[in-house]
Amino acid sequence: MSNMLNEINELPERFLDVKADQLLELLGKPTLIHLQGEKSEPLFVCTLLHGNETTGFYAVQKLLKKYQQQTLPRSLSIFIGNVEAAAVNMRRLDRQADFNRIWPGTEDDYLAEAHMMSQVVDIMSQKKVFASVDIHNNTGLNPHYGCINVLNKKYLSLAGLFSNTVVYFTNPKGVQSAAFAPVCPAVTLECGQSGQMDGVSHATGFLDVILNLDQFSAEVHEHINLYHTVARVFVPEKYSFGFSDDATINFYPDIEMFNFVDLTAGRSFAAIEPESHAFLQVMNEKDQDVSGEYFTTIDNQIVLKKSVMPSMLTVNTTAIRQDCLCYLMEKIQIPD
Repeated sequence: MSNMLNEINELPERFLDVKADQLLELLGKPTLIHLQGEKSEPLFVCTLLHGNETTGFYAVQKLLKKYQQQTLPRSLSIFIGNVEAAAVNMRRLDRQADFNRIWPGTEDDYLAEAHMMSQVVDIMSQKKVFASVDIHNNTGLNPHYGCINVLNKKYLSLAGLFSNTVVYFTNPKGVQSAAFAPVCPAVTLECGQSGQMDGVSHATGFLDVILNLDQFSAEVHEHINLYHTVARVFVPEKYSFGFSDDATINFYPDIEMFNFVDLTAGRSFAAIEPESHAFLQVMNEKDQDVSGEYFTTIDNQIVLKKSVMPSMLTVNTTAIRQDCLCYLMEKIQIPD
């Protein structure tokens, strides 16, 4: 067992009452909690991989309070991730790796944190995990949606129980849901912005449904809108950026309104300083630079060259530097 990880078989005292920023004091480090239920194959719930995305933790608290006086319908294993970052309400600390980029499949498998995540997958595999749910928040304005890494009807069915909007992606590497995808149906829930109670309620209701489920349907809800993430957009490190008129690249202050909206070719994304030759970098699923396929510069404006649908656009500059500006998606058909 990694000395980075706690593994325990009961809820710590005060667990149901603490705030996310108190978990470092309560737990000390990332913690895997196993609780027995009537069905032995556990539901695995992953929370706080990003310390400022608290919806998953509060959903787990709310779920467990419901079952305080009764046996869980299914065993439940809970992974509480980056408690250090949660203590200061940050995605991650500067000295840390991103906890949702270091699961098996990561290019950073030499890291001690990656070894810990690999152990978590091994532990849950041995327990014959029923399903894996990783709960996140968006930094920008987005609908609630589910993400999968395998185009399989059970996985689509799982995601469809959360939202009619489902996103399929294969990059970035090292994410939790992709690591569990070979083991069991796995989904990432995107529950809107942190601190919103509707996200907590939505995630809690979903977890309750899965706890009481005997098996996943092979049928996929016909109302699901399925999107494929084809690229990620980055602001090159050498350029300053902002949302007014004082940087090399200036995005529009209402850019978050573009999330999950079909944008047509010719739409301006940002204004740039004259003579700067500034650009946005676009990397496809194979980590190939395809910037020229998606953007061009016209009259000191960065303009779309093709129709796309963005997700996860945000005005949070720290999140943009630590992760990316946004993802670009295309709508696809549900597989037969």
